[in-house]
Amino acid sequence: MGAGSVAVRREGAVAFVTLSNAGRLNAMTRAMWRELRAAFEEAGRPTGTDLRCVVVGGEGGAFCAGGDISEYPAFRFEEASLREFHENEVWAALQAMLDCPVPVVARIDGACMGAGLEIASCCDIRLAGGSAKFGAPIAKLGFPMAPREAALVHGAIGDVLARDMLLAAGVHGAQRLYEAGFLLQVLPDDTLHAAAQAHAVRIAALAPQAARMHKRTFAMLRAAAPAMPALLATAYDYADSAEHREGIDAFLAKRTPNF
Repeated sequence: MGAGSVAVRREGAVAFVTLSNAGRLNAMTRAMWRELRAAFEEAGRPTGTDLRCVVVGGEGGAFCAGGDISEYPAFRFEEASLREFHENEVWAALQAMLDCPVPVVARIDGACMGAGLEIASCCDIRLAGGSAKFGAPIAKLGFPMAPREAALVHGAIGDVLARDMLLAAGVHGAQRLYEAGFLLQVLPDDTLHAAAQAHAVRIAALAPQAARMHKRTFAMLRAAAPAMPALLATAYDYADSAEHREGIDAFLAKRTPNF
């Protein structure tokens, strides 16, 4: 089982949320999803009105390489537990990020895959190092991205890249994501952390009431797809499918899956 964590520290009006899972490129464990949710729910509390910006990043030269697949056999092959994971752990954390009342900056080093792409998609402003890589190659694992998560990523990165990442397991560099409008800036790797901090400090110096009001406006513009309830009704009935089991078993055994 993964033993990762989500750490939060404050520097004045800026909070830094750091994903950490050593040796796994900060892949998200179930505990990390719960900690991420708690961090952003805390940021949204009325008592946190002195908070003006949040920076989300990863430790050790990576943002987040996806989910921690070592945990998957314990819950993914049963529909109820799979639904619980995606709807009440993953989506609850992403929704807490989307509901954050202050600007959120993503500082993207290295791998930004799957869960990492979803987390980055919740941020208002995204800065990346030149060596960052983006994708969601879960087709290799034999399962789809959950509907709400796919809608989130599709809205953030655009139709062309979303289809390539999910249908062809495409992985793209930072420049391609910049051209698609997902990234505000692509920076030299060794300047990324300082640039992200400077951007957060700049935001924190601006009118906080205006920022919170803009965040409310942006939230109103983000409408749920009308077909979502129908999609969710059958979204997890693949739990015990042969493809799902084969994809995860092959990954853990470090072999090529046979679909």
